[in-house]
Amino acid sequence: MSSSSPATLLSPSDQRHLIEKLEIFKIQGRDKRGRKVLRVIGKLFPARLVSNEALNNYLVEKIFPKLEGEPFSVVYVHTDVQRSENFPGISALRSIYEAIPINVKNNLQAVYFVHPGLQSRLFLATFGRLLFSGGLYWKLKFLNRLEFLWDHVRRNEIEIPDFAYDHDEELEYRPTMDYGLESDHPRVYYGPSMDSPVSSYSMRCIA
Repeated sequence: MSSSSPATLLSPSDQRHLIEKLEIFKIQGRDKRGRKVLRVIGKLFPARLVSNEALNNYLVEKIFPKLEGEPFSVVYVHTDVQRSENFPGISALRSIYEAIPINVKNNLQAVYFVHPGLQSRLFLATFGRLLFSGGLYWKLKFLNRLEFLWDHVRRNEIEIPDFAYDHDEELEYRPTMDYGLESDHPRVYYGPSMDSPVSSYSMRCIA
């Protein structure tokens, strides 16, 4: 992130407060095997306001210590992530992955990638094995619909943004796009995929 970035306008404490306030990262609920779940909402990440250093520091101080000592899964909601607005960049993602303590990294069992876009699928299919060590690529499970997530995660224990449900509903009326993409990946769940810009953010409680 360059020195002219808006992130330089915020102090490290302000950046940390912003990350926490937006609840981008939240340890919440369990998966079907009883493992902790770290829920990550990609759309909420203020890429233009938060530096990679501040993000790493927040994870090291607030999130990683809560994941030590037992297996866990990650639910990453990619709905409506835009490269210029809320995507930290590949180098930042790799730096975050490399900063994860080894005792935490070894406990990571699965990453459920909800609503993967066409570009992210193609990129990970091409470079995922090279960028992420320790077998992370093979822990990725691409889920085109939320209904597939509930096969792995306890539905009544995790909050998912309304815009993700709205995206699912839109797919019912606007079919198609990437059937068969990444067919060599053993854990792809096929279904329609299309990005849908939604401006509002809220949580829908699931009973």
